[in-house]
Amino acid sequence: MNLPNKISLTRICLIPVFIAVFFITAIPFHYGIAAIIFAVAALTDFVDGKIARKYGLVTNLGKFLDSIADKVLISIAMMLLLTLKEDLFAKMGVSTDALYIGMVVCVCIILARELLISAFRQIAAANGVIMAAEKLGKYKTACQDVATFVLILAADLFVYANQTAGVVVTWIGLALFVAATVLTIVSGISYVVKNKQVLKDSDK
Repeated sequence: MNLPNKISLTRICLIPVFIAVFFITAIPFHYGIAAIIFAVAALTDFVDGKIARKYGLVTNLGKFLDSIADKVLISIAMMLLLTLKEDLFAKMGVSTDALYIGMVVCVCIILARELLISAFRQIAAANGVIMAAEKLGKYKTACQDVATFVLILAADLFVYANQTAGVVVTWIGLALFVAATVLTIVSGISYVVKNKQVLKDSDK
């Protein structure tokens, strides 16, 4: 197993650690520590791909591990965000239900996009079509990761800092999350439009 694959596997192994720390309230600053673990795992996504391309270490196993690790990590992180209704959203001083419903909608859009694009890539692969990654998609991923990190961290600020710090950082995280959702929609549409030939039946 080469280095990029080991890094991808490390990212997968960090996922259960991230989940455990997130929920173990006996650990001081458990949300903050979970946020850092998530950030480290997310950063490995950029590292393994860069190393694989630079040194010609791209393998089918690597593609599989990288894809699985990315999807599982961000999907789980966003589902965990939805458990913060009382620890985060309820402390914002505004309509908790409105913020929470908005977050749920954004998460649904992001996860639906990932499923649709994954299916689109499977169709492309079956037809022998290779689709290059777009910059918009990379920006989307980066924005999702930063927004998720900020929101998880904000939950600890309400406990260990003060109300104002928690509210400010949460609003920043929510703004980034909305931006990530917009980038998710735009990048998804762009990806399909630029590769629309994948959906055309080949002539027999």
